[in-house]
Amino acid sequence: MTATAEASTPAGEVPSFEVTLRIRRMNPEGTSEHGEGEEYWEEFKVQAHATDRVLDALHMVKWDQDGSLAFRRSCAHGVCGSDAMRINARNRLACKTLLKDLNPAKPIIIEPIKGLPVEKDLIVDMEPFFASYREIMPFLMTDGPAPERERLQSPEERQRFDDTTKCIMCAACTTSCPVFWTDGQYFGPQAIVGAHRFIFDSRDEGQWERLEILNDKAGVWKCRTAFNCTEACPRGIEVTKAISEVKKVLNTGEI
Repeated sequence: MTATAEASTPAGEVPSFEVTLRIRRMNPEGTSEHGEGEEYWEEFKVQAHATDRVLDALHMVKWDQDGSLAFRRSCAHGVCGSDAMRINARNRLACKTLLKDLNPAKPIIIEPIKGLPVEKDLIVDMEPFFASYREIMPFLMTDGPAPERERLQSPEERQRFDDTTKCIMCAACTTSCPVFWTDGQYFGPQAIVGAHRFIFDSRDEGQWERLEILNDKAGVWKCRTAFNCTEACPRGIEVTKAISEVKKVLNTGEI
């Protein structure tokens, strides 16, 4: 938002400004100007307010200019993780990214997240991502009969994995990883975060089964500690730290 826009806005009113969205698009059925599956860029101008987020601007485009624009969204409050996309070359949630924080004087570049097949425009096929998550068995595993009451856990025991319970499975971390983009086998950061949440849970008894999976060639040893995943996480999870903790257990044999 420019200083001129701020200065010309009456007191008590929310400043407004024009913003240009440059969106990477792809229609698997083709359009009148582009072939089937051809990727191209298209620009849209919208009038936005200082309180608007990227998701609001995408709604303006879809509702008022081009109803064929495709993207995912659900809760619009940073909880569901549906609207992860690349915004100005960084993975972000569209519903949490304020337009005024992106230097709206320049076009805002919006693309689908990388490393997953594009289905249409900003929508990607999430199945490879979810398949990796299922591989690490993301559920409580115990032996013997269920207890008559809840399984107790101290605050200290809970703290060991508290950070990784915050994951909303938006795929921002995994699709920011250069190894994931190019390798084709790597589980990706999110699957390891999902495993970490159970490996360090004192109530779980399937830790070593998960660790055996992560010790495979597609597991933690593919990580090159680039920290892209930690920077991309909209929930502030220390993803690289979690991966390092799993590596340490595999090296020492101690949880």
